[in-house]
Amino acid sequence: MMKMDKAPVPLIVPDTGDPRLTRSVTGTDQAGAKVEIKVPMERPLTLYLNAQEIVTMMTIGDYPEYLALGYLLNQNMLKYNDAVSEVEYDDDLQVVVVRTEHHTNFEAKLKKRTQTSGCAQGTAFGDLLEAVESVALPKAELRTSWLYQMTQTINTMPSLYLEAGAIHGCVLCKEGTPLCYTEDVGRHNAVDKIAGWMYRHGVDPSDKILYTTGRLTSEMVIKTVRMGIPILVSRSGFTAWGVDLARQVGLTLVGRTRGKRFIVLSGEERIVYDQNLAYVEEESAKHKRKGEGGDD
Repeated sequence: MMKMDKAPVPLIVPDTGDPRLTRSVTGTDQAGAKVEIKVPMERPLTLYLNAQEIVTMMTIGDYPEYLALGYLLNQNMLKYNDAVSEVEYDDDLQVVVVRTEHHTNFEAKLKKRTQTSGCAQGTAFGDLLEAVESVALPKAELRTSWLYQMTQTINTMPSLYLEAGAIHGCVLCKEGTPLCYTEDVGRHNAVDKIAGWMYRHGVDPSDKILYTTGRLTSEMVIKTVRMGIPILVSRSGFTAWGVDLARQVGLTLVGRTRGKRFIVLSGEERIVYDQNLAYVEEESAKHKRKGEGGDD
């Protein structure tokens, strides 16, 4: 077993050169010619909380400790004031164990698991709605100059999506600066990694923005609220329940953010329109990602 060491807050970005995250496969294109492309890896990771098996997730396999912590936090199985004594990851067994100083038992809760609209086995539990209803999100602002700076920076950063496709990304930002960028086969995995990173390094969520390449679903809204982040931005579209929940809890919800365009469907009072659109460039075709052809 390998124990996760305490470390200073790093800047996490996708490691496009890591051979464990993608592999090359050969196929045939529309003209019958042989082609070779990269595809992301997908492997199981089984999560234990103390002695109890919680879930087996399909993931690309990077940052398993952050993924485990974030999953437990966002599923309300771990509280932000809980003391985590140890996080152990075994690469051979593909198992990560989170140990706490207090006893835990979620047998009853695990029987009430609900499949979500997220890909790669996203799950949610009924009591999560109750957990977010009482949350008071911090007052914050989103300057449009930050929004455009943030999206342009993210779109020009190296990513596994641009290398291999079939993957989602989530980015934690402060003002217009990305702080933590994670990717995975499911957007819920990517955001859970950010939640775990924030918890492990004591990052204050009150002045942060969460960006995702995926749809703004009820699951993404709940996770963002659970993390205490007041602003959620996506280059993709919305679901009705996602919008309803965001309005209920006062989350600023910004979607279809591409080039000069965006739409706000909740929390408009946080938007400060300080950017002259004449100085904003349209998105380059070579940096287009998920959400270009539709709302997925």
